[in-house]
Amino acid sequence: MPLALLALTLSAFAIGTTEFVIVGLVPTIAADLGVSLPSAGLLVSLYALGVAIGAPVLTALTGRWNRKSVLLTLMGLFVLGNLLAWQAPSYETLIIARILTGLAHGVFFSIGSTIATSLVSKEKEASAIAIMFTGLTVALVTGVPLGTWIGQELGWRATFLIVSILGFAALIGSAILVPSNLKQSAPAKISEQLKVLTQPRLLLVYAMTAVGYGGTFVTFTYLAPILEQVSGFASSSIGLIMLVYGVSVAIGNIWGGKLADKMGPVKALNIIFTALAIVLFAFTFTAGNQIGAVLTVLVWGAFAFGNVPGLQVYVVQLAEKYTPNAVDVASGLNIAAFNVGIAIGSIVGGVIVEDMALIDTPWVGALIVVFAIILTRISGFLDSRDQAQAKLA
Repeated sequence: MPLALLALTLSAFAIGTTEFVIVGLVPTIAADLGVSLPSAGLLVSLYALGVAIGAPVLTALTGRWNRKSVLLTLMGLFVLGNLLAWQAPSYETLIIARILTGLAHGVFFSIGSTIATSLVSKEKEASAIAIMFTGLTVALVTGVPLGTWIGQELGWRATFLIVSILGFAALIGSAILVPSNLKQSAPAKISEQLKVLTQPRLLLVYAMTAVGYGGTFVTFTYLAPILEQVSGFASSSIGLIMLVYGVSVAIGNIWGGKLADKMGPVKALNIIFTALAIVLFAFTFTAGNQIGAVLTVLVWGAFAFGNVPGLQVYVVQLAEKYTPNAVDVASGLNIAAFNVGIAIGSIVGGVIVEDMALIDTPWVGALIVVFAIILTRISGFLDSRDQAQAKLA
Protein backbone atom coordinates (compact mmCIF):
# COMPACT_ATOMS: atom_id res chain seq x y z
CA MET A 1 0.00 0.00 0.00
CA PRO A 2 1.34 3.47 -0.93
CA LEU A 3 2.82 5.77 1.72
CA ALA A 4 0.26 8.46 0.79
CA LEU A 5 -2.40 6.31 2.50
CA LEU A 6 -0.55 6.95 5.78
CA ALA A 7 -1.18 10.70 5.42
CA LEU A 8 -4.87 10.10 4.76
CA THR A 9 -5.04 7.80 7.79
CA LEU A 10 -3.32 10.40 9.99
CA SER A 11 -5.85 13.07 8.98
CA ALA A 12 -8.72 10.61 9.46
CA PHE A 13 -7.42 9.96 12.97
CA ALA A 14 -7.64 13.64 13.94
CA ILE A 15 -11.06 14.05 12.33
CA GLY A 16 -12.36 10.81 13.84
CA THR A 17 -11.29 11.90 17.30
CA THR A 18 -13.20 15.18 17.13
CA GLU A 19 -16.28 13.49 15.65
CA PHE A 20 -16.68 10.74 18.21
CA VAL A 21 -15.09 12.16 21.38
CA ILE A 22 -18.30 14.15 21.90
CA VAL A 23 -20.10 10.86 22.66
CA GLY A 24 -18.02 10.30 25.80
CA LEU A 25 -18.47 13.95 26.83
CA VAL A 26 -22.28 14.28 26.44
CA PRO A 27 -22.99 14.07 30.22
CA THR A 28 -20.03 16.39 31.04
CA ILE A 29 -21.03 19.08 28.52
CA ALA A 30 -24.69 18.87 29.54
CA ALA A 31 -23.76 19.46 33.20
CA ASP A 32 -21.23 22.24 32.48
CA LEU A 33 -23.41 24.25 30.08
CA GLY A 34 -26.63 23.58 31.96
CA VAL A 35 -28.43 21.87 29.06
CA SER A 36 -30.36 18.59 28.87
CA LEU A 37 -28.90 15.27 27.66
CA PRO A 38 -30.85 15.48 24.35
CA SER A 39 -29.53 19.06 23.84
CA ALA A 40 -25.95 17.88 24.38
CA GLY A 41 -26.68 14.94 22.08
CA LEU A 42 -27.74 17.49 19.45
CA LEU A 43 -24.04 18.42 19.14
CA VAL A 44 -23.59 14.99 17.51
CA SER A 45 -26.51 15.58 15.12
CA LEU A 46 -25.47 19.10 14.08
CA TYR A 47 -21.86 18.05 13.44
CA ALA A 48 -23.21 15.27 11.24
CA LEU A 49 -25.42 17.73 9.35
CA GLY A 50 -22.33 19.90 8.75
CA VAL A 51 -20.67 16.83 7.22
CA ALA A 52 -23.80 15.99 5.20
CA ILE A 53 -23.89 19.50 3.69
CA GLY A 54 -20.12 19.83 3.29
CA ALA A 55 -19.56 16.49 1.57
CA PRO A 56 -21.60 16.95 -1.62
CA VAL A 57 -21.69 20.77 -1.88
CA LEU A 58 -18.05 21.57 -1.07
CA THR A 59 -16.79 18.50 -2.96
CA ALA A 60 -18.52 19.82 -6.07
CA LEU A 61 -17.28 23.41 -5.52
CA THR A 62 -13.66 22.29 -5.08
CA GLY A 63 -13.75 19.88 -8.02
CA ARG A 64 -11.23 21.91 -10.07
CA TRP A 65 -8.79 22.42 -7.18
CA ASN A 66 -5.58 20.46 -6.83
CA ARG A 67 -6.36 17.50 -4.55
CA LYS A 68 -3.48 18.22 -2.19
CA SER A 69 -4.49 21.87 -1.89
CA VAL A 70 -8.01 20.79 -0.96
CA LEU A 71 -6.67 18.43 1.74
CA LEU A 72 -4.45 21.11 3.30
CA THR A 73 -7.23 23.73 3.23
CA LEU A 74 -9.64 21.28 4.89
CA MET A 75 -7.21 20.47 7.68
CA GLY A 76 -6.69 24.20 8.27
CA LEU A 77 -10.47 24.69 8.59
CA PHE A 78 -10.59 21.67 10.89
CA VAL A 79 -7.97 23.19 13.24
CA LEU A 80 -9.81 26.54 13.34
CA GLY A 81 -13.14 24.84 14.12
CA ASN A 82 -11.68 22.97 17.09
CA LEU A 83 -9.94 26.09 18.42
CA LEU A 84 -13.35 27.83 18.34
CA ALA A 85 -14.87 24.91 20.28
CA TRP A 86 -12.05 25.20 22.84
CA GLN A 87 -12.86 28.89 23.41
CA ALA A 88 -16.66 28.63 22.97
CA PRO A 89 -18.30 30.96 25.51
CA SER A 90 -21.75 29.38 25.09
CA TYR A 91 -23.70 26.36 23.87
CA GLU A 92 -24.63 28.29 20.68
CA THR A 93 -20.96 29.04 19.88
CA LEU A 94 -20.11 25.37 20.41
CA ILE A 95 -22.82 24.46 17.89
CA ILE A 96 -21.25 26.84 15.31
CA ALA A 97 -17.80 25.33 15.96
CA ARG A 98 -19.14 21.79 15.49
CA ILE A 99 -20.89 22.65 12.20
CA LEU A 100 -17.73 24.37 10.89
CA THR A 101 -15.59 21.33 11.72
CA GLY A 102 -18.20 19.05 10.18
CA LEU A 103 -17.97 20.92 6.87
CA ALA A 104 -14.24 20.10 6.68
CA HIS A 105 -14.88 16.48 7.66
CA GLY A 106 -17.38 15.95 4.84
CA VAL A 107 -15.08 16.94 2.00
CA PHE A 108 -12.09 15.12 3.48
CA PHE A 109 -13.71 11.68 3.48
CA SER A 110 -15.32 12.32 0.11
CA ILE A 111 -12.09 13.04 -1.78
CA GLY A 112 -10.06 10.79 0.54
CA SER A 113 -11.98 7.72 -0.55
CA THR A 114 -11.50 8.43 -4.25
CA ILE A 115 -7.80 9.25 -3.72
CA ALA A 116 -7.34 5.99 -1.79
CA THR A 117 -8.90 3.91 -4.56
CA SER A 118 -6.86 5.70 -7.25
CA LEU A 119 -3.62 4.77 -5.46
CA VAL A 120 -4.16 0.99 -5.65
CA SER A 121 -5.19 -1.72 -8.09
CA LYS A 122 -8.86 -2.65 -8.57
CA GLU A 123 -8.84 -5.71 -6.30
CA LYS A 124 -7.42 -3.73 -3.38
CA GLU A 125 -9.91 -0.83 -3.43
CA ALA A 126 -12.00 -1.90 -0.43
CA SER A 127 -8.85 -2.60 1.59
CA ALA A 128 -7.40 0.83 0.67
CA ILE A 129 -10.58 2.53 1.87
CA ALA A 130 -10.49 0.37 5.00
CA ILE A 131 -6.89 1.46 5.72
CA MET A 132 -7.86 5.12 5.41
CA PHE A 133 -10.90 4.60 7.63
CA THR A 134 -8.58 2.86 10.10
CA GLY A 135 -7.72 6.42 11.12
CA LEU A 136 -11.30 6.67 12.37
CA THR A 137 -11.08 3.36 14.18
CA VAL A 138 -7.69 4.13 15.75
CA ALA A 139 -9.26 7.39 16.90
CA LEU A 140 -11.94 5.31 18.57
CA VAL A 141 -9.27 3.10 20.15
CA THR A 142 -7.01 5.87 21.46
CA GLY A 143 -8.28 9.38 20.67
CA VAL A 144 -11.83 9.03 21.97
CA PRO A 145 -11.00 7.24 25.26
CA LEU A 146 -8.11 9.64 25.92
CA GLY A 147 -10.23 12.64 24.93
CA THR A 148 -13.04 11.45 27.20
CA TRP A 149 -10.61 11.06 30.11
CA ILE A 150 -9.08 14.50 29.48
CA GLY A 151 -12.58 16.01 29.31
CA GLN A 152 -13.54 14.49 32.66
CA GLU A 153 -10.27 15.35 34.39
CA LEU A 154 -9.42 18.77 32.90
CA GLY A 155 -12.76 19.87 31.43
CA TRP A 156 -14.24 19.25 27.99
CA ARG A 157 -12.58 22.38 26.55
CA ALA A 158 -9.14 20.83 27.05
CA THR A 159 -10.22 17.95 24.81
CA PHE A 160 -10.86 20.30 21.89
CA LEU A 161 -7.50 22.02 22.42
CA ILE A 162 -5.73 18.64 22.20
CA VAL A 163 -7.74 17.77 19.07
CA SER A 164 -6.63 21.09 17.51
CA ILE A 165 -3.00 20.10 18.09
CA LEU A 166 -3.72 16.67 16.53
CA GLY A 167 -5.25 18.41 13.52
CA PHE A 168 -2.19 20.60 13.09
CA ALA A 169 0.06 17.52 13.20
CA ALA A 170 -2.14 15.90 10.52
CA LEU A 171 -1.86 19.08 8.42
CA ILE A 172 1.96 18.87 8.55
CA GLY A 173 1.80 15.13 7.77
CA SER A 174 -0.39 15.74 4.72
CA ALA A 175 1.94 18.50 3.48
CA ILE A 176 4.91 16.11 3.64
CA LEU A 177 3.46 12.76 2.56
CA VAL A 178 0.67 13.42 0.07
CA PRO A 179 1.99 13.80 -3.50
CA SER A 180 1.12 17.01 -5.37
CA ASN A 181 0.48 15.25 -8.69
CA LEU A 182 -2.48 13.16 -7.56
CA LYS A 183 -4.65 11.74 -10.31
CA GLN A 184 -7.61 14.05 -10.79
CA SER A 185 -10.64 13.39 -12.92
CA ALA A 186 -12.21 16.26 -14.83
CA PRO A 187 -14.76 18.12 -12.68
CA ALA A 188 -18.29 16.92 -13.31
CA LYS A 189 -20.70 19.23 -15.10
CA ILE A 190 -23.73 20.39 -13.10
CA SER A 191 -25.95 18.12 -15.20
CA GLU A 192 -23.71 15.14 -14.39
CA GLN A 193 -23.78 15.99 -10.68
CA LEU A 194 -27.57 16.18 -10.73
CA LYS A 195 -27.63 12.80 -12.49
CA VAL A 196 -26.18 11.27 -9.30
CA LEU A 197 -29.19 12.56 -7.34
CA THR A 198 -31.62 11.08 -9.86
CA GLN A 199 -29.93 7.68 -10.28
CA PRO A 200 -32.22 5.17 -8.47
CA ARG A 201 -29.48 2.60 -7.84
CA LEU A 202 -27.26 5.15 -6.10
CA LEU A 203 -30.19 6.55 -4.10
CA LEU A 204 -30.92 3.03 -2.87
CA VAL A 205 -27.35 2.62 -1.59
CA TYR A 206 -27.50 6.05 0.08
CA ALA A 207 -30.62 4.85 1.88
CA MET A 208 -28.79 1.65 2.92
CA THR A 209 -25.94 3.79 4.26
CA ALA A 210 -28.14 6.23 6.19
CA VAL A 211 -30.33 3.55 7.75
CA GLY A 212 -27.64 0.92 8.37
CA TYR A 213 -25.16 3.37 9.89
CA GLY A 214 -27.78 5.54 11.60
CA GLY A 215 -29.30 2.66 13.57
CA THR A 216 -26.12 2.41 15.62
CA PHE A 217 -26.21 6.09 16.60
CA VAL A 218 -29.65 5.88 18.17
CA THR A 219 -27.82 4.08 20.99
CA PHE A 220 -24.17 5.12 20.51
CA THR A 221 -24.93 8.83 21.04
CA TYR A 222 -26.20 7.99 24.52
CA LEU A 223 -23.74 5.19 25.33
CA ALA A 224 -22.05 7.16 28.15
CA PRO A 225 -25.32 7.91 30.02
CA ILE A 226 -26.51 4.32 29.47
CA LEU A 227 -23.29 2.96 30.98
CA GLU A 228 -23.57 5.39 33.92
CA GLN A 229 -27.30 5.26 34.65
CA VAL A 230 -28.32 1.76 33.49
CA SER A 231 -25.16 -0.32 33.89
CA GLY A 232 -24.01 1.58 37.00
CA PHE A 233 -20.46 2.42 35.90
CA ALA A 234 -18.62 5.41 37.38
CA SER A 235 -18.00 8.23 34.91
CA SER A 236 -14.25 7.60 35.25
CA SER A 237 -14.78 4.13 33.72
CA ILE A 238 -16.40 5.40 30.52
CA GLY A 239 -13.07 6.15 28.80
CA LEU A 240 -11.88 2.59 29.43
CA ILE A 241 -15.09 1.10 28.02
CA MET A 242 -14.76 3.36 24.97
CA LEU A 243 -11.28 1.88 24.57
CA VAL A 244 -12.77 -1.65 24.54
CA TYR A 245 -15.30 -0.50 21.93
CA GLY A 246 -12.61 1.17 19.83
CA VAL A 247 -10.33 -1.90 19.74
CA SER A 248 -13.27 -3.95 18.53
CA VAL A 249 -14.14 -1.34 15.89
CA ALA A 250 -10.56 -1.36 14.56
CA ILE A 251 -10.68 -5.13 14.09
CA GLY A 252 -14.18 -5.03 12.60
CA ASN A 253 -13.31 -2.30 10.10
CA ILE A 254 -10.37 -4.20 8.60
CA TRP A 255 -12.37 -7.43 8.66
CA GLY A 256 -15.28 -5.67 6.93
CA GLY A 257 -12.97 -4.45 4.15
CA LYS A 258 -11.52 -7.92 3.58
CA LEU A 259 -15.01 -9.47 3.63
CA ALA A 260 -16.20 -6.97 0.98
CA ASP A 261 -13.15 -7.75 -1.19
CA LYS A 262 -13.71 -11.49 -0.84
CA MET A 263 -17.50 -11.83 -1.07
CA GLY A 264 -18.51 -8.59 -2.77
CA PRO A 265 -20.07 -5.66 -0.92
CA VAL A 266 -23.70 -6.85 -0.94
CA LYS A 267 -23.09 -10.28 0.62
CA ALA A 268 -20.71 -8.74 3.16
CA LEU A 269 -23.23 -6.05 4.11
CA ASN A 270 -26.01 -8.62 4.57
CA ILE A 271 -23.84 -10.47 7.11
CA ILE A 272 -22.68 -7.33 8.93
CA PHE A 273 -26.11 -5.67 9.17
CA THR A 274 -27.74 -8.89 10.43
CA ALA A 275 -25.13 -9.30 13.17
CA LEU A 276 -25.43 -5.60 14.10
CA ALA A 277 -29.21 -5.81 14.52
CA ILE A 278 -28.88 -8.89 16.76
CA VAL A 279 -26.23 -7.25 18.97
CA LEU A 280 -28.19 -4.00 19.38
CA PHE A 281 -31.31 -5.94 20.34
CA ALA A 282 -29.31 -8.00 22.84
CA PHE A 283 -27.92 -4.80 24.46
CA THR A 284 -31.46 -3.98 25.61
CA PHE A 285 -31.21 -6.95 27.98
CA THR A 286 -27.49 -6.98 28.81
CA ALA A 287 -27.05 -3.26 29.61
CA GLY A 288 -28.32 -3.78 33.17
CA ASN A 289 -25.43 -6.11 33.98
CA GLN A 290 -21.92 -4.63 34.00
CA ILE A 291 -20.14 -7.71 32.62
CA GLY A 292 -22.88 -8.31 30.06
CA ALA A 293 -22.79 -4.65 29.01
CA VAL A 294 -19.03 -4.63 28.40
CA LEU A 295 -19.13 -7.92 26.48
CA THR A 296 -21.99 -6.65 24.31
CA VAL A 297 -20.19 -3.36 23.63
CA LEU A 298 -17.10 -5.39 22.64
CA VAL A 299 -19.07 -7.43 20.08
CA TRP A 300 -21.09 -4.40 18.95
CA GLY A 301 -17.92 -2.50 17.99
CA ALA A 302 -16.86 -5.27 15.60
CA PHE A 303 -19.98 -4.78 13.47
CA ALA A 304 -20.84 -1.10 14.05
CA PHE A 305 -18.24 0.25 11.59
CA GLY A 306 -17.54 -2.93 9.62
CA ASN A 307 -20.11 -1.81 7.05
CA VAL A 308 -18.17 1.36 6.10
CA PRO A 309 -15.69 -0.09 3.53
CA GLY A 310 -18.38 -2.19 1.84
CA LEU A 311 -20.82 0.69 1.54
CA GLN A 312 -18.20 3.10 0.24
CA VAL A 313 -16.70 0.75 -2.34
CA TYR A 314 -20.22 -0.27 -3.45
CA VAL A 315 -21.06 3.37 -4.19
CA VAL A 316 -17.81 3.86 -6.13
CA GLN A 317 -18.53 0.70 -8.17
CA LEU A 318 -22.09 1.76 -9.00
CA ALA A 319 -21.01 5.35 -9.75
CA GLU A 320 -18.38 4.09 -12.21
CA LYS A 321 -21.16 2.17 -13.93
CA TYR A 322 -24.04 4.70 -13.88
CA THR A 323 -22.38 8.15 -13.44
CA PRO A 324 -18.74 7.68 -14.53
CA ASN A 325 -18.08 11.43 -14.79
CA ALA A 326 -19.26 12.16 -11.25
CA VAL A 327 -17.64 9.47 -9.09
CA ASP A 328 -16.27 12.08 -6.65
CA VAL A 329 -19.73 13.59 -6.22
CA ALA A 330 -21.31 10.16 -5.75
CA SER A 331 -18.68 9.31 -3.15
CA GLY A 332 -19.30 12.64 -1.42
CA LEU A 333 -23.04 12.01 -1.29
CA ASN A 334 -22.41 8.68 0.42
CA ILE A 335 -20.38 10.46 3.10
CA ALA A 336 -23.39 12.76 3.41
CA ALA A 337 -25.64 9.71 3.73
CA PHE A 338 -23.48 8.32 6.57
CA ASN A 339 -23.92 11.60 8.40
CA VAL A 340 -27.60 12.01 7.64
CA GLY A 341 -27.87 8.61 9.32
CA ILE A 342 -25.85 9.82 12.32
CA ALA A 343 -27.96 13.00 12.58
CA ILE A 344 -31.29 11.20 12.32
CA GLY A 345 -30.12 8.40 14.63
CA SER A 346 -28.97 10.91 17.25
CA ILE A 347 -32.21 12.88 17.01
CA VAL A 348 -34.32 9.70 17.28
CA GLY A 349 -32.21 8.68 20.28
CA GLY A 350 -32.85 12.08 21.87
CA VAL A 351 -36.62 11.72 21.39
CA ILE A 352 -36.50 8.23 22.94
CA VAL A 353 -34.47 9.50 25.93
CA GLU A 354 -36.94 12.34 26.44
CA ASP A 355 -40.22 10.45 25.90
CA MET A 356 -39.34 6.84 26.77
CA ALA A 357 -36.15 5.64 28.48
CA LEU A 358 -32.40 5.31 27.81
CA ILE A 359 -32.69 1.52 27.64
CA ASP A 360 -35.22 1.75 24.80
CA THR A 361 -32.58 3.14 22.41
CA PRO A 362 -30.91 -0.24 21.57
CA TRP A 363 -34.00 -2.13 20.40
CA VAL A 364 -35.23 0.85 18.34
CA GLY A 365 -31.77 1.05 16.75
CA ALA A 366 -31.97 -2.68 15.96
CA LEU A 367 -35.31 -2.21 14.15
CA ILE A 368 -33.78 0.56 12.02
CA VAL A 369 -30.87 -1.73 11.03
CA VAL A 370 -33.40 -4.44 10.04
CA PHE A 371 -34.74 -1.95 7.49
CA ALA A 372 -31.17 -1.63 6.15
CA ILE A 373 -31.04 -5.41 5.67
CA ILE A 374 -34.23 -5.24 3.57
CA LEU A 375 -32.78 -2.44 1.40
CA THR A 376 -29.52 -4.38 0.95
CA ARG A 377 -31.40 -7.47 -0.23
CA ILE A 378 -33.37 -5.36 -2.73
CA SER A 379 -30.12 -3.85 -4.09
CA GLY A 380 -28.56 -7.32 -4.36
CA PHE A 381 -31.62 -8.56 -6.27
CA LEU A 382 -31.33 -5.63 -8.71
CA ASP A 383 -27.61 -6.40 -9.24
CA SER A 384 -28.43 -10.03 -10.05
CA ARG A 385 -31.21 -9.00 -12.43
CA ASP A 386 -28.90 -6.55 -14.26
CA GLN A 387 -26.21 -9.22 -14.60
CA ALA A 388 -28.71 -11.70 -16.00
CA GLN A 389 -30.00 -9.16 -18.52
CA ALA A 390 -26.42 -8.31 -19.56
CA LYS A 391 -25.70 -11.98 -20.25
CA LEU A 392 -28.85 -12.29 -22.37
CA ALA A 393 -27.87 -9.19 -24.32
